[in-house]
Amino acid sequence: MTDIELLRNKKIKVTFARKVILQILNEAEGAVSADYIYEKCCEENYSINLSTVYRTLEVFEEKAIVEKFDLGDRKYNYSLKKEHHNHTVECNVCHKSIELECPVEMLEEIIKSKTGFTMMEHELHIKGVCKSCKKEDEKII
Repeated sequence: MTDIELLRNKKIKVTFARKVILQILNEAEGAVSADYIYEKCCEENYSINLSTVYRTLEVFEEKAIVEKFDLGDRKYNYSLKKEHHNHTVECNVCHKSIELECPVEMLEEIIKSKTGFTMMEHELHIKGVCKSCKKEDEKII
């Protein structure tokens, strides 16, 4: 889906500033601040002011396009929401892989409530032995 289609699907008016901000968020490696987005606009000589960046991010958050991460001291970072966030479980023996929903998302609130830590990204590699390979191993023993 293109950025324009995304905005239209979310019933958001398509403007130059919104397209640029979406592009910057798409190209970012991880969550970024409004200041970062504004600086990128300035580097490209786009006439987009900081208040427009903040207002746009607010609209994107309301429409579930971005996720807002509270860094404390009234500072926030933003990243595009992923529609489907999955991980892969891979068998060490036959290398078969199975996709599963992200279990870390369930832990995010627990982590935040117990530590005050806001997760911004994670990596999870799961390896093991699949049911078929485990049965084959049991036949050998």
